[in-house]
Amino acid sequence: MSNAPVSTGRRKFLTLTTGVVGAVGAAAVAVPFVKSWSPSEKAKAAGAPVSVDISKIQPGQLIRVEWRGKPVWVVSRTKKVIDELATLDEQLRDPNSEEPQQPVYATNALRSLKSDIFIAVGICTHLGCSPSYLPDSFSEQVEGVESGFFCPCHGSKFDMAGRVFQNVPAPLNLVIPPHHYVSDSVVLIGLDKGDA
Repeated sequence: MSNAPVSTGRRKFLTLTTGVVGAVGAAAVAVPFVKSWSPSEKAKAAGAPVSVDISKIQPGQLIRVEWRGKPVWVVSRTKKVIDELATLDEQLRDPNSEEPQQPVYATNALRSLKSDIFIAVGICTHLGCSPSYLPDSFSEQVEGVESGFFCPCHGSKFDMAGRVFQNVPAPLNLVIPPHHYVSDSVVLIGLDKGDA
């Protein structure tokens, strides 16, 4: 044991320096750890909203886009198709869209914000296949119905509002993704208007 006088100033300096170095070290470890909780740029892009220009879409035409790794259909419905939708209720499993397969603003007879534009996730609600769009030959699947979506995997049928017909394997209507119109010619799929 030494009898040398104790320097309290030096002891305080060393204690303070050790504390600062420890805090910097803890921060150096914590920052990457906390950042690892955030989704990657690839994950953010996969869930990002998709902007779709509908200015050149022709009546009866379907365009496909990808949102969250799923196909999304944007279809321009003709007046004839829109008028036909009102006559199909008796043949449909959920004609009033009572099951929550759509945002509140799309819980209507046309399941859309604009009557002539239909937007849906193009995945069958039975086993996840992608139905075919039959703009002129759907009557081969459902007599008297001109246009619709037919899933060849197990025979599920959907009208031009994505409502499922009775007596097919699909239990639910097609999913309507959140979306809103940025302008008359651009729709943003993946965000409700209030989330924008």
